[in-house]
Amino acid sequence: MNLSLEYKIQEPKVILDKNPLLLLLHGYGSNEADLFSFATELPDNYYVISARAPFDLQYGAYAWYAINFDADQNKFSDNEQAKTSRDIIAGFIDELIENYPIDANNVTLIGFSQGSILSYATALSYPEKIQRVVAMSGYFNEEIIKEGFENNNFKNLKIFASHGTVDQVIPIEWARKTPAVLEKLNIPVTYKEYPVGHGVAPQNFFDFKNWLAG
Repeated sequence: MNLSLEYKIQEPKVILDKNPLLLLLHGYGSNEADLFSFATELPDNYYVISARAPFDLQYGAYAWYAINFDADQNKFSDNEQAKTSRDIIAGFIDELIENYPIDANNVTLIGFSQGSILSYATALSYPEKIQRVVAMSGYFNEEIIKEGFENNNFKNLKIFASHGTVDQVIPIEWARKTPAVLEKLNIPVTYKEYPVGHGVAPQNFFDFKNWLAG
């Protein structure tokens, strides 16, 4: 099966007519094996699919978009590449629904870091495709969301956002702005902080699994 992204898949243990989907999106410089390592801990009724980002950084490392530095060591994101990835993810969801018995009305994105930033961008650009987002250690970047997204219908979208208070990669201040932005769009958001760096605390994992079950 030749889909637009490479991926790893764990089929549901509980087979329904159509099963819900958890689509895992890894961080910058990682690959699809990273988040897939906790697939066995996720609920039995889901297809768990971990996608590999499209931009190759060599040696098994991939990115959803490039992060560049200028002469003064200022970091900036390649927003055009991010938009390309956003649209590839949206198309990939359609491909998965065509090829597997996935419930198109029960799709959850679980993103870490850059994958979390892309989860926001994809869900807010295409809210008809995505019902829930778990956004860990990321932030909301309006510049990579489809123009006019404010007018989209978000009535079926819910978000769980989390961040480490001592994150040395993406400042906690960036994450703290997210709930207000989402509330303004009337998107229900659960926001939690954990006393960790740029990673997923066990409590974070436990909390988002409970949120998914709710």
